[in-house]
Amino acid sequence: MTSKVEQRLLQAGVTIPNAPSPAANYLPFTRTGNLVFVSGQVPFVDGKLEVTGTVGENASVEDAQGQAKICAINLLAQLKVACGGDLDRVVQVVKLGAFVASADNFFDQPIVVNAASDVMVEAFGDAGRHARFAVGTNALPLNCLVEIDGVFEIS
Repeated sequence: MTSKVEQRLLQAGVTIPNAPSPAANYLPFTRTGNLVFVSGQVPFVDGKLEVTGTVGENASVEDAQGQAKICAINLLAQLKVACGGDLDRVVQVVKLGAFVASADNFFDQPIVVNAASDVMVEAFGDAGRHARFAVGTNALPLNCLVEIDGVFEIS
C-alpha cells in the first residue's frame, strides 16, 4: 500500500526510489527515540551523478536546485526505510543541513536549497517546514553540487 505522502508526491511527479547504499563505513540513518538522523545524501540517480562541478563557476543555480531536489528525494528514500516503508509515520521534518559546492563569489546557497525544502513541504505539508542551514564549500564528494542531511521525528 502506498502512503498518503507518496501519493501526494506522485501527483507532483516525484517518485521515491530505492534507498541508495552508503558509499563508505557509515550508516545511512540512525534512530534514537522518535528521531531519525539521515546521513548526507548526494544527488545520485540510479547510482550516478547527473551534474558535477561548482555553482557560479561551471554550474548554474538551476542546475544546483535540480540536484538539491534529488538530494531531498534520496533523503525521503532513506527515511522510508527508517519508517518501515510508511512515510505517513513522519511527524515533523526537524532540520535539513545542506552544503553547496560554490565559487568564491557565489552567495545564493539558500536559493539552491529552497528546492529541497519545497520537496519536504510538498510531501508533509506544514509538518515539512523545518529549521535549516545552507552553506557554501569549495568541494563536495565526487564533485557533486549539493549534499543534504536531515533530522526527522517519526511515530
